[in-house]
Amino acid sequence: MIEIRELHRLEEFAEAFRLFTGIWGFEPGNQPVNPEMMRALSHAGNYVAGAYEGGLMVGASVAFFAEGAALHSHITGALTGRGIGLELKRHQRTWALDRGLDRITWTYDPLVRRNAHFNLAKLGARPEKYLPSFYGAMDDAVNKGDESDRLLAVWRLGAPPSPFTVEGSRVALREEAGRPVEGSMDARVLLVAVPEDVESLRKEDAGAAKAWRHAVRDVLGGLLDGGARVTGFHAKSYYVVERP
Repeated sequence: MIEIRELHRLEEFAEAFRLFTGIWGFEPGNQPVNPEMMRALSHAGNYVAGAYEGGLMVGASVAFFAEGAALHSHITGALTGRGIGLELKRHQRTWALDRGLDRITWTYDPLVRRNAHFNLAKLGARPEKYLPSFYGAMDDAVNKGDESDRLLAVWRLGAPPSPFTVEGSRVALREEAGRPVEGSMDARVLLVAVPEDVESLRKEDAGAAKAWRHAVRDVLGGLLDGGARVTGFHAKSYYVVERP
């Protein structure tokens, strides 16, 4: 059984720091959060929580109050395949609602297919902005060698997201032999593919990973910049984008 609770002690923050470092392989001096920062954020009333299973920390999340009635989730990490990330997000949602907040935001890599499915299909969040090279160069084991493009996900807590449709859609970006191929943009609803496993692709074929980065930036980023909305994630593979 997973137990989630807020963290307040230095040893808890150190434990969360070790968990994050184990997941991402952060190099010294290149960590997005450290125990001292977690201590300061928690002391100031922000969200710092850990997930425990059998007394062992198996997930953690750090978030802070943002402009308006929002909570910005800075980092969330969990051991995979056990639903821990979902439980952390549910806990974060309850925490935010208890404090009168109406949305939670976070950034994520648009190329990571499982994260897109989790954020859009499981939680019902929606990407609202494409942020090219948001963090600059990154040297952790997961992102090294790639540009840090991110989508800003917005999870509106008051109501479920509207259903999406793929009827009459065209594929604006598809995968062919492991690489991105641009297709038709002649439809109101467009499908934008992402690679099956970009993290492995970075190690096995850096050129293909770079091609995907630039193709998704051009197609998905261009659509969002032009006023289109991402309304869903289809078949665990495609962003569904509706043009105005």
